[in-house]
Amino acid sequence: MREIRINHRIVIPEREVRESFVTATGPGGQNVNKVATKVELRWVPKDSSAFGQVDHGYLLLRLQSRLTDKGEILVTCDEHRTQVRNREEARTKLANVVRQALVRPKKRRATRPTKASVRRRLDGKRKRSDVKKRRSKAHYDD
Repeated sequence: MREIRINHRIVIPEREVRESFVTATGPGGQNVNKVATKVELRWVPKDSSAFGQVDHGYLLLRLQSRLTDKGEILVTCDEHRTQVRNREEARTKLANVVRQALVRPKKRRATRPTKASVRRRLDGKRKRSDVKKRRSKAHYDD
């Protein structure tokens, strides 16, 4: 097993990730009953040394809903027929979960509509109003 690279500066060391294999359901026929191909990765972000203080606090806040009772993130994969492919897929899933949790939303900057856009909006409303007025007058002329 090797470390899990989140981005160019963050790497989860391999000693922090526990992996286990269990028998899986799905494709594989009789093989599925004999071979433990499903991978379960467990990682405790609270104890991780991969993050700085700022990232660590933000990550724990964002991952709160995904944590188990023991404070672990559990990622499983049983999509493939081999342990190797399931292990790689599970590691990729874990990296994606952490990567998405670290994304901070951009701060909203208050803006005002331009004069031209206000004018266009009001012109459109005026034209629509005229169309409706003409429609009602034609109806009463009968």
